[in-house]
Amino acid sequence: MAQVIIFDLFGVIARTQSEAARRRLEDLAGISGAPFWDAYWACRPAYDAGQDSAAYWASVADRLGTRFPDVPALIEADLDSWSEADPEMVALVTALADQGRTLGLLSNIIGDLVPRFEARHGGWLGRFDALTYSCDIGVAKPDPRAYRICCERLGVSPSEALFFDDTERNVLAARETGMRAEVFTSADQVRALVAA
Repeated sequence: MAQVIIFDLFGVIARTQSEAARRRLEDLAGISGAPFWDAYWACRPAYDAGQDSAAYWASVADRLGTRFPDVPALIEADLDSWSEADPEMVALVTALADQGRTLGLLSNIIGDLVPRFEARHGGWLGRFDALTYSCDIGVAKPDPRAYRICCERLGVSPSEALFFDDTERNVLAARETGMRAEVFTSADQVRALVAA
């Protein structure tokens, strides 16, 4: 039975961007499809590691060779697009906490989103023993330092932890640090693996 469980946030407990949210960002940017999203994601690692929002969107614009007409609206729409949680996973986190499991959260998350997300979801976030945010520690997954910092905050070694992330490269990096790690697929998968 896994006693120490570490979760990624987005794509595991929190929902990823909806199609409607993605279209809203494209409309505000005035650029759609692969060119926009390639730039959006290419510039994201620095943003996740603590870059401020205006600098991030300036980097995206530079990469696209354009200027965005309303950067504050883009910032707001982007933050809003990452603000929903999956009720089934929230219930599972609560149940695991009630069982006395040690829970950690390790998320690549931008600084401006943290207070908004915590204000909206503080109840269940409070069930975690440690919240490790990339924007606060200055490194993002798959950097091995992120996993080690999370484990240090939990007071465990990586080999004691079971980690779930929806991105394979982050899972592979976790395994390199000594964690047991799995690509997240469902709440049922988590229930089965934490009981094993």
